[in-house]
Amino acid sequence: MQSIDRLCINTIRTLSMDAVQAANSGHPGTPMALAPVAYCLWQKFLRFDPDDPIWPNRDRFVLSNGHASMLLYSLLHLCGVKAVNPQYETLGRLSVTLDDIKQFRQLDSKCAGHPEYRWTSGVETTTGPLGQGVATSVGMAIASRWMAEYFNRPDFAMFGYDVYAVCGDGCLMEGVAGEAASLAGHLKLSNLCWIYDNNRITIEGHTDWAFSEDVATRFIGYGWNVTRVGDANDLEMLERAFHTFKSTGDRPTLIIVDSHIAYGSPNKQDTHAAHGEPLGEDEIKLTKRNYGWPEDAKFLVPEGVREHFQAMMGRRGHQAREAWMAQFGDYKRRYPDLADQLDRMQHRRLPDGWDKDLPPFPADAKGLASRDSSGKVLNAIAKNVPWLIGGSADLAPSTKTRITFDGAGDFEAGSYGGRNFHFGIREHAMGAVLNGLSLSKVRPYGSSFLIFSDYARPAIRLSALMEIPVIYIFTHDSIGLGEDGPTHQPVEQLASLRAVPNLIVLRPADANEVVEAWRVVMQLRHEPALLVLSRQALPTLDRTKYAPASDLAKGAYVLADPGGTPDLLLLASGSEVSLCLAAADQLKADGIKARVVSMPSWELFERQSQDYRDSVLPPEVTARVAVEQASTFGWTQYTGREGAVIGMKTFGASAPLKALQRKFGFTPEQITAAAKAQVARARAHARGG
Repeated sequence: MQSIDRLCINTIRTLSMDAVQAANSGHPGTPMALAPVAYCLWQKFLRFDPDDPIWPNRDRFVLSNGHASMLLYSLLHLCGVKAVNPQYETLGRLSVTLDDIKQFRQLDSKCAGHPEYRWTSGVETTTGPLGQGVATSVGMAIASRWMAEYFNRPDFAMFGYDVYAVCGDGCLMEGVAGEAASLAGHLKLSNLCWIYDNNRITIEGHTDWAFSEDVATRFIGYGWNVTRVGDANDLEMLERAFHTFKSTGDRPTLIIVDSHIAYGSPNKQDTHAAHGEPLGEDEIKLTKRNYGWPEDAKFLVPEGVREHFQAMMGRRGHQAREAWMAQFGDYKRRYPDLADQLDRMQHRRLPDGWDKDLPPFPADAKGLASRDSSGKVLNAIAKNVPWLIGGSADLAPSTKTRITFDGAGDFEAGSYGGRNFHFGIREHAMGAVLNGLSLSKVRPYGSSFLIFSDYARPAIRLSALMEIPVIYIFTHDSIGLGEDGPTHQPVEQLASLRAVPNLIVLRPADANEVVEAWRVVMQLRHEPALLVLSRQALPTLDRTKYAPASDLAKGAYVLADPGGTPDLLLLASGSEVSLCLAAADQLKADGIKARVVSMPSWELFERQSQDYRDSVLPPEVTARVAVEQASTFGWTQYTGREGAVIGMKTFGASAPLKALQRKFGFTPEQITAAAKAQVARARAHARGG
């Protein structure tokens, strides 16, 4: 190891040790172990321009074991990565300053406990829960392949970046990593490289307690190329391993790196004590002495270190970026339409006329399932938004999410231009892959049954946390799916998904609300959306009689109004809206004026002004009934404590739809009875009785 190499590597190590110690919180051991690995990768192989960290064809680096965040923050600082604002403008200042590192894990520092996308430029994805990072990296690699097929032309290789992800024992124990690795091997993603930090230590102790599988054999079984580096400090062997990845053209690569957690620490190397707590001041001094480092120096960046990173990684990345930009200029002249699409995609802007083919749905008492109308709308939009791509966790025939027009095709190994993805029965990995696709700026969607949103939940949460516009399509939205029984009937899912901050949940009531839901979803740039759709047919409402479906954009709206001040409010989403309309007709015959409010999206409704919300739900009208074939949890914010909520307080049952509706109270007659009781209560209260 040359002296400058050692100096740079030990700078990464000591910055990490000092930052964790100053915070009295964090994980120093892994950055100390992996500093040579990251140094070799960034200096010799990673195509990344610190001056433009969002250059479209840059290589991606993902730190899946995010607790080792100081490894990444040290690299971002030493390489001089520049900050980028939400308008995609490079600001000229550092993304991570030395003061940020000194304030590691403190309020407003760019060095959060785990890397966070959109908070710190140069962080490609938020990693926290182990396994999510490597699974997300599969989506990034898929995006590189798809964009290369769509945008590249002879002499114009606009896309073709590689993806590197560092992971540890914990990542590979998590099921999502196995799902994602299986998919990556099946798709033969040769642009994907995982670097496995084999340090044999977890928080509890040695991995022998819970993890004894042969990882190499496992990944060979997945269809990966596997190579090994026996010493994380051997730069020559590391370089050889990365060259092996670069020369492998038919499968992804796993590099197993044997390392020593807290390398150089006399008393904590190879122990779990270095995993989740500071080394301690005395141990840091001893470790620095081992490195030949000034023992009392803190946050030291020796002269020449930043310059060395700039001379190698920075110069190489800058040259690659400049060459790409020059090529893009020629590309714009030769292929102006494709160049315009590439630019719009990168800035999350839609093509002109993207919604010109949205279908109208005529009134129809029989109607159709919202999954069916959604399939028609999806295909109408996909024709005009070429980078709208996605698929299903093996349920496309049921979720109606296949793009069917000529030329749409399937994304398969060796044929990467198709727009239909087959994720297999891997809901968790599907969600993470969708995140990786979205982070690469294509517009992805994924689908399954609503009950299986539980399996995708961690990735959905990260979509919301990262503020990326992933589209989730979940069908079979209620006990209305019938005979499959309570294991497949979602009850608590709607309430729990509505609890996720920044996630837009939409449960449309008929085909025209589906159209408007898609119109809202496609225009989102910083929020994921979740469409909740029915298996059973929903009547298509007569919009000459009822309010226009375009009001869906407000989250909730007055669908049917008796005129004047109503006696009662009937609130519902999805399939239950038509039940409330039928109940309102019965109540009208009995002289009760019922207003029906469709509430497809609580999140959008809460964004409206107080005046608008009060106009829909007048505070003076306290007689209220909410109806939804799901958990009652949350509805009291709209009905009040004395209002009625007809919903699920148990799991469902296996039976035909109509039998389930009768059993659990979802009929116009039972809604009418609850409404009359509400009106009687309100009138008695008004009389002071």
